[in-house]
Amino acid sequence: MKLSNIFSRRNRILLRELVITDFKLRYQGSVLGYAWSLLKPLFMFAILYVVFGLLIKLGSVEHYSVYLLLGIVLWTFFAEATNQGLSSIVGRGDVIRKISFPKYIIVLSTTISALVNLTLNLVIVAFFMLINGVTLHWSVVLFPLYIIEIYILALGLAFFLSAVNVKYRDTGHIWEIIMQAAFYATPIIYPLSLVVAKSEFIAKLLMLNPLAQAIQGARYALVTHETITAANLFSNVIYMLIPFAIVIFIFIAGTLYFKKNSKYFAENI
Repeated sequence: MKLSNIFSRRNRILLRELVITDFKLRYQGSVLGYAWSLLKPLFMFAILYVVFGLLIKLGSVEHYSVYLLLGIVLWTFFAEATNQGLSSIVGRGDVIRKISFPKYIIVLSTTISALVNLTLNLVIVAFFMLINGVTLHWSVVLFPLYIIEIYILALGLAFFLSAVNVKYRDTGHIWEIIMQAAFYATPIIYPLSLVVAKSEFIAKLLMLNPLAQAIQGARYALVTHETITAANLFSNVIYMLIPFAIVIFIFIAGTLYFKKNSKYFAENI
């Protein structure tokens, strides 16, 4: 057996153990334990649905409750993957200083752990779809592609943010502010049709955001074909490809930046 294969197998085992450990430690000591991974997006959904679905009545889209819940679940996944990834290298500083191994495994483990949580939350979404009578269409086969798109975007950002956080520890505070702004700039609470009614230009700008494009696409694939997607807004295919180009750029740039700086992690942590 080649030496490279042995290391590859060792890395896979290490990755698996880090994912399991991360998942166990996340809710260690809490009364409800793993249930918090399901309850947090549900509580957020309940609050936003009461305020924006019942009181302000933004829910003009078919199956708005499921539409809203899916958006929250996908946003929570993205936020968890990037936030956990951001602090992953600094948080594992003691391990990095003692053991020699590829540092990317640490970041990868946190994003996979977020992916596990997403899988559990999608079970809740499926339950809501059932009780709301959502009919599945052929477009459901596209849903995994949007999950992959969001994951690659989150992983690229996690690589970049984790490396920057080693040098500048206020990165987490800056990213928190960016995420707060991004939440409202992404059509999660409000249907994109409301933005189109006010300004189609602004709606197109919002849909250049890969996260907005992926969430809208996932809603179209899983919940309702009333969802406005990039294909509805852009007549030019080039504009439709911009969000995907941004994802690829962020992933490559984040990976290269992480690789370049990973050799200095042990001495800078």
